[in-house]
Amino acid sequence: MTWEDGQVVARRRTSLGAIELSSATVPDPPPAAVVAAVREGLERDGLDVLPWTAAATGLRRRLRFLHAVLGEPWPDVSDEALLADVDAWLGTDLARVRSAGDLRRVDVLTALRRRLPWPDAAHLDEYAPERVRVPSGSEIRVDYDGDRAVLAVRLQEVFGWRSTPRLAGGRVPLVLELLSPARRPAAVTADLESFWAGGYAQVRADLRGRYPKHSWPEDPRTAPATSGVRRRG
Repeated sequence: MTWEDGQVVARRRTSLGAIELSSATVPDPPPAAVVAAVREGLERDGLDVLPWTAAATGLRRRLRFLHAVLGEPWPDVSDEALLADVDAWLGTDLARVRSAGDLRRVDVLTALRRRLPWPDAAHLDEYAPERVRVPSGSEIRVDYDGDRAVLAVRLQEVFGWRSTPRLAGGRVPLVLELLSPARRPAAVTADLESFWAGGYAQVRADLRGRYPKHSWPEDPRTAPATSGVRRRG
């Protein structure tokens, strides 16, 4: 049994020495043999042949972040680690695969959840939330990039935050990519307290000239946050 051109090929051959006398398709090959053939195909073609939905990709990035900053029991979800442990997280799904079409129907999100460590998995949303609520009330998606967690947010939406939120049980600061009202990068900081005390004054001077109808308080730590575009009264 082999993986050829995106599908499992199961044949029973009768040979005489090097001469093949007959070959017949096996309609219902053993599940273990199917898994072995698909594993061979994944190792050759890579995990990209699986249907990685946005949700599955997001969960994988969050797990990768937690593994990078906390280590065990948060699992390694690199290609190498997932391929080495295919049976544990994909085994039951792969036994039903016969073609590339079957692979595209695999529920990767559910399979990846099998890698979650219990009972630590109960802290997943606390340690690596999908979204963070900012002072304006908006819930903004966090971009997990290796051992960093980045939140791209308009500057006015974080007025009122005095310090940078921390993830992974307080071990890692959330990197804030602060944006102008037009969502252009204005500053990047993992230390909001220092930014308010220092860099904010220059950013305020630059943006107040370009966006004069927006509020640019001298003390953003006590100013009300706003979402969207709000003119000064």
